[in-house]
Amino acid sequence: MSKETRRFQALEYHSKGKPGKIEVVPTKEAKTQRDLSLAYSPGVAEPCLEIAANKENVYKYTAKGNLVGVISNGTAVLGLGDIGPEASKPVMEGKAVLFKIFADIDVFDIEINEKDPVKFVEIVKSLEPTFGGINLEDIKAPECFYIEQQLREQLNIPVMHDDQHGTAIISSAALLNALELQKKKIDKVKFVINGAGAAAMACVKLYVSLGARYENFILFDKDGVLHQGRTDLGKDKEPFAIKGTDWTLEKAMKDADVFLGLSVGNVVTREMVQSMAKNPIVFAMANPNPEITYDMAVSARKDIIMATGRSDYPNQVNNVLGFPFIFRGALDVRARQINEAMKLAAVHALADLAKTPVPDIVNLAYNERNIVFGAEYIIPKPLDPRLLSTIAPAVARAAIESGVATTTIADWDAYAVELNRRLGLDNQLMRVIGSKARRDPKRLVFAEADNLKILKAAQIVFEEGVAYPILLGDEKKIRSIAEANNLDLEGLPIIDPRSDAEEDRRKFYGQLFFQKRQRKGMNKYESFKIMKDRNYFGCMMVETGDADAMISGLTRNYDETIRPALQVIGTEEGVKKIAGMYLLLTKKGPIFMADTTVNFNPTAEELAEITLMVAKEVRNFNLTPRIAMLSYSNFGSSASPEAQLVASARKIVKEKNPSLVVDGEMQASVAFNKDILKENYPFSELVDKDVNTLIFPNLAAGNIAYNLLREVGGADAVGPILMGMKKPVHVLQLGSSVRSIFNMALVAVIDAQIKCGKTDTAGIVTKSKWWKRFSKVSKDI
Repeated sequence: MSKETRRFQALEYHSKGKPGKIEVVPTKEAKTQRDLSLAYSPGVAEPCLEIAANKENVYKYTAKGNLVGVISNGTAVLGLGDIGPEASKPVMEGKAVLFKIFADIDVFDIEINEKDPVKFVEIVKSLEPTFGGINLEDIKAPECFYIEQQLREQLNIPVMHDDQHGTAIISSAALLNALELQKKKIDKVKFVINGAGAAAMACVKLYVSLGARYENFILFDKDGVLHQGRTDLGKDKEPFAIKGTDWTLEKAMKDADVFLGLSVGNVVTREMVQSMAKNPIVFAMANPNPEITYDMAVSARKDIIMATGRSDYPNQVNNVLGFPFIFRGALDVRARQINEAMKLAAVHALADLAKTPVPDIVNLAYNERNIVFGAEYIIPKPLDPRLLSTIAPAVARAAIESGVATTTIADWDAYAVELNRRLGLDNQLMRVIGSKARRDPKRLVFAEADNLKILKAAQIVFEEGVAYPILLGDEKKIRSIAEANNLDLEGLPIIDPRSDAEEDRRKFYGQLFFQKRQRKGMNKYESFKIMKDRNYFGCMMVETGDADAMISGLTRNYDETIRPALQVIGTEEGVKKIAGMYLLLTKKGPIFMADTTVNFNPTAEELAEITLMVAKEVRNFNLTPRIAMLSYSNFGSSASPEAQLVASARKIVKEKNPSLVVDGEMQASVAFNKDILKENYPFSELVDKDVNTLIFPNLAAGNIAYNLLREVGGADAVGPILMGMKKPVHVLQLGSSVRSIFNMALVAVIDAQIKCGKTDTAGIVTKSKWWKRFSKVSKDI
């Protein structure tokens, strides 16, 4: 992607629809006059009086206990420097998003136009009544040290400068595990630190808290080694100053055990790494380019353990592993501060988590069979769903034990359950699917490439490294649309099935198609002619191995896309009828719904087959299906043929797969209300289980329910996912958004990974320069 294209996309993302990335959403009903009289005047006076009588009641009657202020003055924004408070706002909104999606913490981002640290402290101090905690962000050193220290001393809510302590906590966890694997003691090892800014100083001070000794450090900043003759060090750096003045990075690296880099890229050479002590540890965390590349470091020393700040290499030191969960624990016990004990608790919780068996969903996300503790896995992965329920309780417990908590937690097991329910253990599903697709991208045909939405989605697919797009359509028209909308299609293959250039391939495809359909009403002339249709041509690409998957249907009726797929590719062995399923991403977690697109009035046998296909598909998402077969009847309360059909279908399902968790017939309200189910139908297999799959008795019920949930309920939809096809062809809903097309592409790639195995590198597309370009770009992503 060109720099200009990336700039265009980033600006469009932030400006489209509601500008920015966050909004305020009411948590109470506010629809009727009664609601409004309780929310505001006169009812609001009652909680005001309760809080006036006891300030601690503010946590009972307001959002303060789950509200963090992300506060900056914009003096050290990412790699952009001092760009001002207004320009820092997109970053602070981004931080707010991370707090919400990883720990369900609400955020107000506050950008302050003040560089004087004393005045800055006074401004933030005055905001204490609003927030349950303060996250300082992107404030330059050395002012950030003073600001954080003063606020920690003056405020009775937790304050943390994440640029410092987030990196320190994550790297400390990684260091403990690396030292264990390398069989080294923290009080004995020699450290070399390059870059003595806010993050690096927080790291070394936390390492000292873990047992490292001051005399075993050599630190460098932009002015060289920190030695005792310098007068510009300040009290944080003075304990690390050494006697000699003639130290260079090259000299310090000789026989060093640990290198920590938080400086600039490419300042460490292969020779420097080779000169380190036996079993060295290198944390090169400059972004985007580390002090030494991962490949160079591991090729220089076979006994090395290496970590970076990048996601495309093992052992990523990423602050998102820390701050959401640390604040979650601190807020939940109303801690007055985030102290050393709480930070150390987070360190040990992270380090210990890396040593426990990794859940299948994490292995799936990173396309690994079995991630295990070792040189390439010394800290948990950011997509590990256990982070919230592991780190937050550790931090909360440490706050209680160290005396800074103002409330306590009586039942720790119940607290862990509550944490998981905040977001749901499956809430990261699409991020997991994206990671899975990225690990083994497939060749994906877009049959309607003369459409702006398709081209936007194809470019995103390519740049995200999840698939190799193949565009079908008139090349002149496609390039005209791309140019008019600033889309970069450089190198992407564009194939026009109607062009003279594709005549030979049309003949080849037409002959194969004629052999399939010659006794099913298709003559030879029609077989050749029909290959000019992009859906037939694209399906034949998948059938012959020239591509791995196809998506279509954005501008055509559903049956116009399904028919070519059935005629060219056909169904899986043993499947009598295909079916359609939607995945809805709801606040309750992912919900799979079928049949929502294909079968009008299935028989009991057909409904049972649909249920078994859905269960198989849900497992492909690495989830355990928990299925409710829906009706207007509950377990025989109606003797109508419609209700009995669903009950019969469930019986057939259990006969074919006794271990499957499935029940019905039942009403949708009963399926999701555990109390009603437990009290009235305690025999049900779904008692105390979270339903994630809904089977509808007919197409009308399924389609209506899906559209209502999507449009009125605001659920994000993925689909329709076509089930029962021998090879991956998926149909878009008419008028799908770019986001929906991208999500559908992810599903198609995962489907291809399961059905097609490795990409056929003998295919036509794989020989192009585009293939080589994609392979290079996907490694960089």
